Formats: sequence, C-alpha cells, structure tokens
Amino acid sequence: MLDPGLEDSRRDQIASEARKMIESAGSLKHEDSWGMRKLAFEVRQRTEADYRWFRFEAPRELLGQLDHNLKITDGVLRFRVFRVDPEAPVAAPPASGQSAPRQQERPAAEPPAAEPATAEQ
Repeated sequence: MLDPGLEDSRRDQIASEARKMIESAGSLKHEDSWGMRKLAFEVRQRTEADYRWFRFEAPRELLGQLDHNLKITDGVLRFRVFRVDPEAPVAAPPASGQSAPRQQERPAAEPPAAEPATAEQ
C-alpha cells in the first residue's frame, strides 16, 4: 500500500523498484495495480492508499531483502508477504468502493408439514 500523497510517478517508481528486485532473483507471476482504495482504519493519518499487488516465486534471501527495502522506503504505508499455493487461482479484487461480496440472505425454510398424530397401543 503506497502513500496517496506522493506523485503518481513516485508511486510507479517504488512499484518498479520492487518489480526489478523480484525479477532479479525470482520470477514474477502476476502484477496488478488495484488503484486507490479506502482503508479499513487510518495508517499514518491516511484514509486511503494506492494498492499494488505482486505474485512471485523467490528464494528466502530475496524475501529478507525485499522486507528490508520496503520498510525503509518513504511512501510505503504497509506491505505484507504471504506464502500461497502455486496452484491457487489469482483472485481479482472487488470493485473499488465496494466491500467483499456478502452472502445473500436465504428465506427461512418452511417447517415440514406436520403428519397427523396417531396413537398405537
């Protein structure tokens, strides 16, 4: 998540540097710019951020370097590195301004029809 207060060119430069770092020691599988999104809570007095997303394969050493560089780069609000199954499909983000899709409410099931009571002795 990049600081929206930066110029577009600087945010693109930060993403480009991360991409180059990934490609130098690993392989970039997918890259996406999700654009400006509202944050769930304020981060460094910002209520929105420019989301950039990378899916890649890399050795552990690169993860340490990437972690270090992103921590000290001005303009990076937050970042996370997750391990995912390489076979997992790439999921598209929800449309801007919308939350994750909610499950539709189902009408309450009608109780089964009561059978007539019979008494046996």
